[in-house]
Amino acid sequence: MSNLIVPVILAGGQGTRLWPLSRTARPKQFLPLNATLTLFQQTLQRVDDPALYAPPLIMTHADYRFEVAEQAAALGMTLGAILLEPVMRNTALPIAIAAAHAATLWGDDTTLFVLPSDHLIECDAAYFAAVSQAAEAARAGALVAFGLAPDRPETGYGYIRAAPGPAVGVRPIDAFVEKPDAEAAQRMLADGDYLWNSGMFMLHAGSFLAECASLAPQTASAAHQALAQARVDLDFLRLAPDATASAPDISVDHAVFEHTKRAVVLPVHFAWSDLGSWDALWKAGPRDADNNLTRGPVTLGAVHNALVVSDHPHVAVDGLDDIAVIATHDAVFVGRLADAQRVGAMVQRLRAGKDTAPLTKVHRRQYRPWGGYDSVLSGERFQVKRLFVRPGRRLSLQRHHHRAEHWIVVRGTAEVTIDGRVSTLTENQSIDLPAGCIHRLANPGRIELELIEVQTGSYLGEDDIVRLDDEFGRTTEGP
Repeated sequence: MSNLIVPVILAGGQGTRLWPLSRTARPKQFLPLNATLTLFQQTLQRVDDPALYAPPLIMTHADYRFEVAEQAAALGMTLGAILLEPVMRNTALPIAIAAAHAATLWGDDTTLFVLPSDHLIECDAAYFAAVSQAAEAARAGALVAFGLAPDRPETGYGYIRAAPGPAVGVRPIDAFVEKPDAEAAQRMLADGDYLWNSGMFMLHAGSFLAECASLAPQTASAAHQALAQARVDLDFLRLAPDATASAPDISVDHAVFEHTKRAVVLPVHFAWSDLGSWDALWKAGPRDADNNLTRGPVTLGAVHNALVVSDHPHVAVDGLDDIAVIATHDAVFVGRLADAQRVGAMVQRLRAGKDTAPLTKVHRRQYRPWGGYDSVLSGERFQVKRLFVRPGRRLSLQRHHHRAEHWIVVRGTAEVTIDGRVSTLTENQSIDLPAGCIHRLANPGRIELELIEVQTGSYLGEDDIVRLDDEFGRTTEGP
C-alpha cells in the first residue's frame, strides 16, 4: 500500500453518561450534540482527505449498521468497510479485527489511525502536526498513543505517565492510570509528566498484530476467527458471533499497551474533549454572559453556570445555578452540573426497574433504514405512531398476525400494496390494513412521506412482523 493512513473509526459504544439524549438504541456518537452534524459525521469529516487517508474502516455494533451507512451517505463519504460486531468487547477486539482486516487487504506495513467516533476535536495546525508525527513513528513500527496535555485536574479521564524523553515527539510510556480522584488529579497536573489518555492511536498493523498475538492471544485468535468466519450482508461484513463472544472484554490499553515495549505516547496540544458527561459538553460549547449553554426551546431567568438542553418541550428555568437540565420527549434529567459524572449511576437505577428500563434503551423516535417513526400515544389494544419515509425508500413486504392498521397521509405521496393490489394515496387520504394482510408502504415521491399509523389489536409488539421481502436484509427485527 502507499503511505495513505487507514482510519479505523470505533462507532459501537453504548455510553450512558449523556442520558436521556443518549440511549442504547442511539448513543451519543450518532447525535448532533454540538453542531448540525453528529459526532460520528464530524469524525468522518476529519479523515475526508484522499491525499492523506484511505477510505475508513468502521467498527460498529450490528444494531447501528444502517445509522452508520445513512450518516456516511449524507456526507457523500465512501467507506472502506463497515464491520459489524454482534457482541460488544471493549476496544482490544475491534482494533485487532480492523488491523487483521487491513493487513489482509494492504499488507502488514499498513498504518492505522484508530479514532473513537464520539470525540470533539479542533483540527488546527497542532492537530495535523501530531497526525504527521504519529504516522512517522508508526511506520517505523511503534504503537503510538495520543496524550493530551492537561489544563485542569480532570477526574473523568484516564491518564498516561510519559517517561523522560525529547521535548518534541514521541516518548516512552511509564504507566497508564485509571480515572483518579480529585486529589490525585491535582498531583498529576502539578507533576507535568501525566497526559490525558485520548483513546486515539496510530499503529503499525503488523507490529500491533504481533504484539497482540504475544500479549493477548485470546483476543488475537478471536479476531482472526471472527474475520475468517465473517459473512457479507449487503454493504456490511458481519463478524462471526461465536468468535467475538469468545474474546475477553478488555481494553487495548490493558491488553497490549501496558505490556508491550513498542508503545510510545505523543504529547499533543490541540483542543479535545471526549464529551463524556454533561459538564464536558458545557465546557466545550459557547456560553452566554451568564456562563450558560442552552440548546433547543429554552427560557432562563437569573440562572448562571448552567446547561439546559431540550429536543422537544419548552424548558423554563429560574433562579438556579450550577445545574444541568436535559429534556426529551419522554424523560427529563435534572442535576448539579458539577456532579455530571453521576448520571451513569442514575441510568443503572433506571435499568433495574421494569417500568423505567425502556427509558435507557430507546427514544420515542426510532430510526430505520427507510426513515423511522415517533410513538405518539399508546393504550390497551391501541397505539398511534407518526411514520416518516425518505424519498425513494420502502418498507418490507410484511404481515401482522395480531393487529390491524389504519394509515392517514399527512404529507407527500404513499404507494400502498395490500395483498398484491397497489394504491396511491396523497395528503388527507387514508387506507385500512386488516390483520393478516400482506402489505408494503413506499415513498415514490421526491419529498419525505409523513403519515399517521393507528394500530389496534390484541398484541402490538414490534416482533409481530413476518417479513416476506426486505431490501435491507432484515429477518427478525422491528419495522
